[in-house]
Amino acid sequence: MSRGRLAAELGVDKSLVGRWASGSVQPSPHNLERLTRFLATKAPGLTMLDWERDMTQFSALFGINRDDGRARQAGIDLPAETLEAVRNSSELRGEAYEGFWRATHPAVIAPGRFFHEHGVIRRGPSGLLDFEVGGPDVRYRGTLLPIEGQVFVIATDTVRHLPCFMIFNIVTMPKIILMDGILLTAGNAMRNPSAYPIVLERIGDLSGDVAVDDDFTAELLTRPQFVQDESCISDAMRAHLIRDFGPQAAAAGAELLLTATATPHLAQVIAQLNYGLS
Repeated sequence: MSRGRLAAELGVDKSLVGRWASGSVQPSPHNLERLTRFLATKAPGLTMLDWERDMTQFSALFGINRDDGRARQAGIDLPAETLEAVRNSSELRGEAYEGFWRATHPAVIAPGRFFHEHGVIRRGPSGLLDFEVGGPDVRYRGTLLPIEGQVFVIATDTVRHLPCFMIFNIVTMPKIILMDGILLTAGNAMRNPSAYPIVLERIGDLSGDVAVDDDFTAELLTRPQFVQDESCISDAMRAHLIRDFGPQAAAAGAELLLTATATPHLAQVIAQLNYGLS
C-alpha cells in the first residue's frame, strides 16, 4: 500500500504518513488509535498493545519476514520521499515498463564493436520493478526506479558483484517502447570508471504466464552479448551510440559533455532508431 493510499484511508496528509514512516514524528494517540483500527482489518486481533512489540515481532503479525524484506530491498535504501515517488510511479505506471528488452551499447572492452544484452523488466515481490539484462557471461540485476519522466536503474553484475547505474529518458506513452540513456560502470579489467550511451528497446510483452515468461527470459539470457552481425546496427544507431563530444565537437554544434538525448527530442530518436518510423 502506498503512503498516499494510507493517508486517504486515515484522512490525514500524505506528508504526515511519510514522517511516521521515517520515524521523525510519532502518531498522536488519536491517530494511533485510528491507524490501529485500520490495520486490524489486515491483521485481525491487532490492538494498541501490539505497538509495544519489537519490530520483528510486529512484522510477523502481518506475515512479513523482515530479513527477506531487507534482502529484496537491497541497494535501494533511498530517502523516504524518493522511495515514495518511486512506489507511486511504479503503482500507477509500472505496467508500461513491464516486458522483454534489448540493450545496445558500445563494447568498452572492444572499441568499435557493440553489445546486445537481453532481459526482462517486471514487477517484483516488493511492488517495485525488477530489472535483469545480460548474456551468458554476465548479467545485471537490480531495480528500475521511474521518477518524474526519467528512469533510474541501480543494478549489480553477477560476476564481480560491482554496482552499475543507468539513467534513461523516456517518452511517456501507454507502453514505453524505448529508453535512451547513459550507463556508468567499471566495466573493464582495470576497473576504470566508464560512462557510455545505452539504448533499451522493447522486443516483446509479458505473456501473463509466469512460467512461460521465465522460460523466455532464460532463453534471452543465453544469447551472445557481442553483436554477431554488425549490419543490424543501423547508421542512426551507430551515430547515436558513438558520437563526438568535447570542446572541438561543441564548437561545431555538438555536445560539450556526454549527455543523454533530451526528452523533447526522444521521439525523433524513436523514429530513427526503433521500427524505422519517420
